[in-house]
Amino acid sequence: MRHDEQIPACGDTARCRCSVEAVVTVDGRGQMVLPKELRDRAGISAGDRLAVIFWEKEDEVCCITLIKAAHFNGMVRSLLGPMMEDISSGKQG
Repeated sequence: MRHDEQIPACGDTARCRCSVEAVVTVDGRGQMVLPKELRDRAGISAGDRLAVIFWEKEDEVCCITLIKAAHFNGMVRSLLGPMMEDISSGKQG
């Protein structure tokens, strides 16, 4: 896998669904609030960690994605695990 290949956030695009749930505003201190309904629906609580992912097109950030850190760690492991096995077994990709 090349470093510039795009990987769907939820892994399996056939089962992923994307929807706009809200529009938020960034205040003068650079903060934004996720509405309570969205936090409840996503199971996000105070202190939860979110990975911030930038999607770029033509050297400009066009999308910002938030992924629960626990899920992101699993995605990274599932992507890198097979590569690490290939490297340790001497296979070339």
